[in-house]
Formats: sequence, C-alpha cells, structure tokens
Amino acid sequence: MARKSRKKKIGVSPGSLIYVGDKTDEPVKISVLTYDKQKIREVTDVSVEDIPQVKDESAVTWINVSGIHDMEVIEAIGKRFHLHPLLLEDIANTQHRAKIDDYENYLFIVLKMIFSEPDSAQLQFEHICIVLGRGFLISFQEREGDAFTSVRERIQKGKGRIRKSGAGYLAYALMDMVIDHAFLVLEQLGDDIEILQQEALDRPTRNTLAAIHEARHQAVLLRKSIWPLREMISGLLRGESDLIEGYVLIYLQDVYDHVIQEIDTIETYRDLLAGILDTYMSSVSQKMNEVMKVLTVMATLFIPLTFFAGVYGMNFTYMPELDWRYGYPVFWALTAVIFVGMMVWFKTRKWL
Repeated sequence: MARKSRKKKIGVSPGSLIYVGDKTDEPVKISVLTYDKQKIREVTDVSVEDIPQVKDESAVTWINVSGIHDMEVIEAIGKRFHLHPLLLEDIANTQHRAKIDDYENYLFIVLKMIFSEPDSAQLQFEHICIVLGRGFLISFQEREGDAFTSVRERIQKGKGRIRKSGAGYLAYALMDMVIDHAFLVLEQLGDDIEILQQEALDRPTRNTLAAIHEARHQAVLLRKSIWPLREMISGLLRGESDLIEGYVLIYLQDVYDHVIQEIDTIETYRDLLAGILDTYMSSVSQKMNEVMKVLTVMATLFIPLTFFAGVYGMNFTYMPELDWRYGYPVFWALTAVIFVGMMVWFKTRKWL
C-alpha cells in the first residue's frame, strides 16, 4: 500500500526517486501526439529514446506517460528534458497534494483525478502531473488507460480552438477536464445525501449511521483534494510566466470559478451531513422515548393490580375476604375497573 511504501523515503536525500503508491506490474506506456492547425501525428508505445526533441515551437508536442511506478523510465524522461530531481520526486509520490511550481523554463503542475468505481461507492484518486514547456507538454498518469480521452478526441477532430492554440491552452484543457470530473463525484454524493436525509427521518437503522459516517469521510477526502486547487489556479492567474499565453488566463479564470463552486458544494454537503446526523440521533431518541413511554404506561397500569394481587396472595389465616363467597369475582371486577379507569385517564391526559 502507498502508506507503507512512504516509509522508504524517510532519511533519504532530496530528489531521490522512490515510488510512493500502489504496486502494479503493468508496463509504462508512452504516446506522443504532435499537432498544429493543419496536421496531426500520433505515435503510441514509444520508448524514451524515441521521444522526439522539441525544436519547432509552432507545433505542440504532447507526451503522455501512463504509469509512474517505473523509476528508470521517469529518470530517463527527466534526463531527456532536463527536469529537476525534486520535480521527478514529486511525480513518483502519489500522495502529493495539488500544487504548481515554476522552474523558469517549464511549469510543473500536480493534480488529483477524482472518480468512483461503477461497482463501488469508494472514492478513487489518480495522481496526475503535468510539465509545461515551450512547445511541449508532458503528462504523467498513475494508472494505465487514457484519462484524457475527451481532450485527445478534440485534438484529433479539430474541435474548438485547441488545434489553433499553444501548449498553454492544452495545459488548461487537461486541468479543466480533471477538475470538472469532480462534479460527477459531487453529484453522486449529493444524490446519496438526499437518500440519507429521507432515511434518517423515516427508518433510521445502524446501516444509516454507517452510511452517514462514510459520506462524511468522502466529503473530507474531497475537501482535502480540491481545496489546494484554489491556491494552485490562483497562483497561475497571478503568475507572469510566458509559458501561459495571455488569452488562456480568461479560461483559467473559468477553471478557478469551477473550483470555488466545488468547494462551496463540499462545504454545503458537510453542513447537510452534520444536520442529517443530528436528525438521525433525534429520530433514534424519539423512537426510544416512544418505546419507553409504552413500557412505562404498561408498568403503571399493572402497579395497582400487582398491589392487590400481592395483598390477597399473602398466606395469613385471618383475612375476611378469603372466605367471602363473592371475593374472587369482586377482585376481578375491581381489577378491571382500575385498569379501564387508568386507561381513560391516560387518554384524557394524552399520554397514549
């Protein structure tokens, strides 16, 4: 597990390449997509040595690396593009929070792709890193598969302005897709909260309490992953790096607005879940009070009956009623009158 492998980093020198994440045997796959207004060229399953050197900044070269567990590949890419050792160390650390670093000749961006498995309600987080340079962009994905399929299709079909723009716009498109992907998770969490809210009112059970705590845990994880994006996008907007074209800033402002919206949604969900937990506790307490009320009424009804039964159950020799012919039926008649009378009195006081 990732938490266990993190122990390996304790005491090592800065910039040491040690993978912190889930172990996998999948091979690292590299694809290269080069495009401009007129043409596009894509090559898949290339080696590090076959990655072309970027010389023509009029075209955009997008290098995508699926898999960051092979330190030899990461180190080779770092040497080929002269990337800082600390940058490579952050790529290999899947527990790193979202951030942006300016290395003058290139920008380094760390993101978290948030999604949930179709057959599981558990949240999944994918470590995404982006290196933006002059005329090129390198994206690192933690898992096998293409998380940027929609962006790749837009480039291949020439939709929008992405083919007419530079690498800075491509970086925006990737960040926008990663951040907007969280809306799907938030929407699902919102649906779950609505169900929990109704369940807490109608039929609260132990499973309801467990589901509430699970939803609160998910809200905490979402907040932990999304909150740093606010500072990161704000840093891009305030920065003066010439790697981000001026016209891209207005699009980054839109991404910033999406992050603020997601943060507000998470805070709303946290307040709702706190209210649902209070509602659950109130519902359980109310049901318990109703049970105790019924038990108390039943005990109160039988207190006088138990008293009379106890009196005439004593084994004294001289008890006049014991020899009376009508003692037994009178006892039951008196018992019935007391019982009915107390029931009427409880009804009058609205205790039943």
